[in-house]
Amino acid sequence: MPSKKNDGKKLIANNKKARYDYFIEEDLECGIALAGTEVKSLRMGKCSIREAYVTIRKGELFIEGMNITPYEKGNIFNKDPLRNRKLLAHKKEILKLGQKIAVKGYTLVPLEVYFKEGKVKILIGLARGKKLYDKRESIAKKDARREAERDFKVQNLY
Repeated sequence: MPSKKNDGKKLIANNKKARYDYFIEEDLECGIALAGTEVKSLRMGKCSIREAYVTIRKGELFIEGMNITPYEKGNIFNKDPLRNRKLLAHKKEILKLGQKIAVKGYTLVPLEVYFKEGKVKILIGLARGKKLYDKRESIAKKDARREAERDFKVQNLY
């Protein structure tokens, strides 16, 4: 039985840039339709979601621009590394997200790719873009938090 703290998740890829560039208002865990060699490649940690984004077409979610490096021993069974992949979610959730991204300024971005109970999952977020001054504010908060942690660490040494 997996521990409560880790929740049985094994992180494959994380999109830190998305949390810097966007305000994440909601998130949704989805499954993803993959070929066998793609799963083997993910088990080796060969994935990038930095340039990826999520679209809704004909009532279905698709992730575009997600790069899964071809499996070394996959030969003819390897798929195109940048192909569009279908995300698996409930119809109600897709409709709800579709209504929200119809509002100007909202988009869907992938945040994490991970294994959960042996299945590949992807965490997508409903995001609103940050302005330059918001990004500066985020950097200032992060620096202040680091400084406070550093001061706290120094106090505990003595």
